[in-house]
Amino acid sequence: MKNHIVTAFRLTFVMLAVIGIYLLIVYGGSKVLPTKGNAEIITVNGQKFYANIGQEFKSEKYFHGRPSTVNYNAAGSGGSNKGPSNAEYLETVQKRIDTLKMEHPGMGEAKVPVELVTASGSGLDPDISEEGALYQAKKIAEVRNLSEEKVKNLIKNQTEKPFLGLLGPGKVNVLKLNIALDQLK
Repeated sequence: MKNHIVTAFRLTFVMLAVIGIYLLIVYGGSKVLPTKGNAEIITVNGQKFYANIGQEFKSEKYFHGRPSTVNYNAAGSGGSNKGPSNAEYLETVQKRIDTLKMEHPGMGEAKVPVELVTASGSGLDPDISEEGALYQAKKIAEVRNLSEEKVKNLIKNQTEKPFLGLLGPGKVNVLKLNIALDQLK
């Protein structure tokens, strides 16, 4: 029995060391990111918004982000856990595609970007692809009485390139894009 207790203590200390080293690596790695591992808070007209949490935009004069399975509630993030073979999930995605095509009739039979009709794993993804933003550009331009070219240039300027030029795809933060859109003259 004494051998088991000694072995258990050794294992405990080894695991504490391994987990401690892992946590230090993750913490140190977060400090090289642009936001240093902290939330990115944007203040507009005295109101604070978190740029790294998806926001819901209902007005047709704004770009829309990914659908959320948690109604954009950051207190309880989570996906639907329904896979692409689930009939209910496929029906939901098809309804979203039909709604999006109805809201953007000027896009005709253009391919609908996948992130506009599928929720992320957390349900709080703040970003969409450049293609997702461009899909919405024509409608935004019409509603706001802007040239489509001006809106497309705004999207291009708001597109973040992959981290270090290699990691991940380019993306557009929907909140930042909508704030920049409001600032257009």
